[in-house]
Amino acid sequence: MKDRLTTAQFTGAMRRWGPPGLVTLAAMAVLAAVAPASAAKQARQPAEAVAPRPAGEPIMAIVSIKSQQVTFYDSEGWILRAPVSTGTTGRETPAGVFAIVEKDKDHRSTMYDDAWMPNMQRITWNGIALHGGPLPGYAASHGCVRMPFGFAEGLFDKTYIGMRVIISPHDTVPTEFSHPSLFVPKPEAIAAVPGRASKLSAEAEEATRAADEAKKAASAAAKEASSLPAALRKLEQQKARADAELAFADKTLANAKTDQARAKAEELKQKAATKAADAATQLDAAKAAAQPKRDAVAATKDAAKAAATRKTEAVQAATDAKLAGEPVSVYISRSTQKLYVRRNTHKPAPDGGGEVFDTSIEVPVTIRNPERPLGTHIFTAMAKSDTGLRWSVVTIENGDEARNALDRITIPQDVWDRIGPTALPRSSIIISDEPLSAETNYRTEFVAVLSDQPQGGFITRKPTAPAMIASDDGWDNGGNGFGFFYQRDPYVQPANPRRQRGQYQYYQSTQPMQRSWW
Repeated sequence: MKDRLTTAQFTGAMRRWGPPGLVTLAAMAVLAAVAPASAAKQARQPAEAVAPRPAGEPIMAIVSIKSQQVTFYDSEGWILRAPVSTGTTGRETPAGVFAIVEKDKDHRSTMYDDAWMPNMQRITWNGIALHGGPLPGYAASHGCVRMPFGFAEGLFDKTYIGMRVIISPHDTVPTEFSHPSLFVPKPEAIAAVPGRASKLSAEAEEATRAADEAKKAASAAAKEASSLPAALRKLEQQKARADAELAFADKTLANAKTDQARAKAEELKQKAATKAADAATQLDAAKAAAQPKRDAVAATKDAAKAAATRKTEAVQAATDAKLAGEPVSVYISRSTQKLYVRRNTHKPAPDGGGEVFDTSIEVPVTIRNPERPLGTHIFTAMAKSDTGLRWSVVTIENGDEARNALDRITIPQDVWDRIGPTALPRSSIIISDEPLSAETNYRTEFVAVLSDQPQGGFITRKPTAPAMIASDDGWDNGGNGFGFFYQRDPYVQPANPRRQRGQYQYYQSTQPMQRSWW
């Protein structure tokens, strides 16, 4: 009776979330027919289920490698649950913190013989993703997370770029949490965001125009003055020749022996003196005329620099104002002793696939007793509350208790003042002993993997595409005002897949790689 009720619930959910449940049932029947005999020896796989209430927008997904199950959560709790098949031995799905970076409804693998991976939702650029696939009842993938075909199809249109995906080695669930260090938004600051963003965008556009005009003026002044050195050199040479002729006339006059010779020398000297005086006058006049042009070059150059600085500041202010209307994600690493901030600009990545994330904030952070593990804890703002935001915490790596871990961190107040007052639901703070994975770049949210867990399906794949270093802002290119902040990202490949002291060893490849390798 319970199984029938669960099936009925899930079928109803698929009607609300996507195509009819018949697709799911047909896929399950085919899989049952082809499942290997060894699957019968495995523990019973979790069943698909839907919460007995209307589903809200999903905020996070938690994949349990231990239970081979994925659960999606909205602001009120779990909404969908399904069995999965994660990576097999040697190709294990990495445990850690991820987010959806790209979606492709009809994806074909470029690594595995054009294998069909429908409703693919990528979480790393080197090829780890959630997608529909066969579920034999145990871990069997090459590192991806396979979900039931119908489940993946019904889910596809409800998720979004940047949605958190947590892959845990064990079973874990979001737990309500509160702490003074968590964001406390100010209603008046949130209400002011649209107006402030509009005002600063207009100021940024004006600053950009002024900078362009100042740059053109500096270029014109420099072009006009570019001929001055050659002209002055010509006049200086002309004066030097005239002075030499005058000196020769003086010498000729001094050596004259007769009245006729002296008269002729006097006439030659007079002409040479007149010529020398004219050359000197022309040179002095040219120098006098050149000085204003030189001054104009210096002045317009300084003005262009000042205008460029104002443009940079105005564009950054406009970018910050627009980003204030987006959920903010913070990552604090004990390994690097740094705090990182990410916000989705929703600007398409220029190299295709995914969206650009702002990465302009990266600052040192103080951690008390930094030699002691913090663990890996994900704090998420689930919804608005009377006091600001209602938070949950998910722990996937034990170290210190979540509250103690947060207590040990001193967060720069200026950073909190910059992002805290406008924090929205779906904002998050991640604390971890791990550094950010090399997979984290300008078109990802945070990617961090647990170094003490197997990562075979992650490290054996070809590396992510190189991060591009973009222009200083998005205004010059007709963008929406969001600047591109690209993070340099090395090609990372395993030099040897053996683990040493819990870490895999890497080297940097010198060969460029293409996108979509699996």
